[in-house]
Amino acid sequence: MRKITKAVFPVAGLGSRFLPATKAQPKEMLPIVDKPLIQYAVEEAVEAGITEMVFITGRNKRAIEDHFDKAYELESELEAAGKEALLDLVRNVIPKNINCIYIRQPAALGLGHAVLCARPVIGDDPFAVLLADDLMDADIGQASVMAQMTKAYEQEGGSIIAVQDVPREFTRQYGIVSGSPYQDRLEKVHGIIEKPMPDVAPSTLAVVGRYILSGRIFSYLEKLGKGSGGEIQLTDGIAAMLKDFPVYAYRAAATRYDCGSKLGYLKASVALGLKHKETGEEFAEYLKSIR
Repeated sequence: MRKITKAVFPVAGLGSRFLPATKAQPKEMLPIVDKPLIQYAVEEAVEAGITEMVFITGRNKRAIEDHFDKAYELESELEAAGKEALLDLVRNVIPKNINCIYIRQPAALGLGHAVLCARPVIGDDPFAVLLADDLMDADIGQASVMAQMTKAYEQEGGSIIAVQDVPREFTRQYGIVSGSPYQDRLEKVHGIIEKPMPDVAPSTLAVVGRYILSGRIFSYLEKLGKGSGGEIQLTDGIAAMLKDFPVYAYRAAATRYDCGSKLGYLKASVALGLKHKETGEEFAEYLKSIR
């Protein structure tokens, strides 16, 4: 079985729910405490042993490339000022063995199309997909969500999608799966549908932004027409592949924050602010004071 060494990060979205903050910067560069969302996702992939990071970008996304690139002027100024701790922080945003690849998505045609854009780099290999909007905070004592999923993949093979239960009234916001219990935290997926209305949703088990996919997915995606929202939906590609190959749903040991929404972003900022070694204690005291 081939190891998962490549990850795709679809980052071409406009971030319209965060305007005007995202007018001139990518939504993936919005910070949670002192790191941008995209760095949390990349660190999660690194922990899973992934070394090839493929970013599917769009216009006004150069800040992501700059963030993971060497910053000569900044490093020179920090070095001259003797700020060694900050210099080390800037130089080690990602480990030296990580390779970053950037591919432009020419039009906003959906998540399935964004994933399809990665085909020249991925080839037939199995690969991960991480949506930076979904910040996944692993439970205490647990590895990162992608590390959890790669372990499950190494045991079972097949494609794996991360899921969580949501209130039925929210099914219209997610891909929803139907399945049956298979192993601890794993379900065998029997069906998947994009954003069903609550009265027709087959379950309340929602797909969240982590996937491990067989390279076979590309042949299914390229045959798809436009689906929900007039876009090429990754969910539809998985549904087509499911007829021929096994797909599993993984209940991650983690808390998910929907940082594509203002409320989810605020919740993540509070939760991680309380955990941060520099801010946690004082921030907790501050929160007590405003209650």
